Amino acid sequence: MLNDIVDISYGNKYDLQDMTFDSPSVNFISRTSYNNGVSAKVDKIEGVEPYSGGCITVALGGSIGAAFYQGNPFYTAQNIAVVQFKEEVPCLAKLYLCQIIKFEVQNKFRAFGRELNRHIKTDFSVELPVNGAGNPDWVWMENFMKGLRYKPITTKIKSKQLALRAMPWNEYSMGGLFHITKGKRLTKADIVPGNINFLGAIRENNGVREKIETDYAWQPNCITVNYNGSVGEAFYQAEPFWASDDVNVLYAKDFWVMDKYNAMFLITVIKANKYRFGYGRKWTIEKMKETVIALPGQEDGSPDFKYMGDYIKSLPYSDRI
Repeated sequence: MLNDIVDISYGNKYDLQDMTFDSPSVNFISRTSYNNGVSAKVDKIEGVEPYSGGCITVALGGSIGAAFYQGNPFYTAQNIAVVQFKEEVPCLAKLYLCQIIKFEVQNKFRAFGRELNRHIKTDFSVELPVNGAGNPDWVWMENFMKGLRYKPITTKIKSKQLALRAMPWNEYSMGGLFHITKGKRLTKADIVPGNINFLGAIRENNGVREKIETDYAWQPNCITVNYNGSVGEAFYQAEPFWASDDVNVLYAKDFWVMDKYNAMFLITVIKANKYRFGYGRKWTIEKMKETVIALPGQEDGSPDFKYMGDYIKSLPYSDRI
């Protein structure tokens, strides 16, 4: 069990809206899967010492299972577990543990179902390398992480060339811009491993949950948007795929042509509207068609898709898309 080798607490349980920001110096950890879990920097609370660096935080709700090593002092929001170590453990070994926690949660727990917060301090277990004494082999984990190789991402675009246009931006209904269809249900019993992307309502890996064998597939050059699960997460699909019934598929209507560049601009705008929806108010096809988004417009009032694509192309690393 995880709690056999570490100490686990349930954090501070603060609300960000109750914090102050006059001289922010302490990280505030929430249930997000982005930015190492840090959603803001806040003022130190008089009489309340933040958790010290060297801990791991685990989201028990929201982006359930998102685990991060925290190198700096922090407070936490609600539904965050704090993992503190009983012995000296190398930083890289802690990063190894973060990945193991994420993997175990992904396969065994889910929000509004089998909740992690009911198990993390009792029967949540992870598999780790052990030494001759049967204890976690932190040195092996550290050396494994040191041995990983990666090639830094480079870009030939050194600086942004195109300014983001302030005016005019017009409002358009998503139903007026896209043909929107719903994915199809595929049960686990019917899934056969293969080479076609299977899209689930997740926020990672471009929405691809696994690869399956199928005679039917949606065609690429479209945007997929989760209507359930990680609601509002949107991705550009460049390869044939199967969309689960938790995913809506958006194809360009006949008056414009989608490509990967203007699609990335549109995805950013679509995701900016995801706060309107959630588990209790899913982004169904009907609601999606009625959703109004603001986009750069042309003199005749139509969306300026060329500008959107050109803007993305001007950004550093856009040549890696």
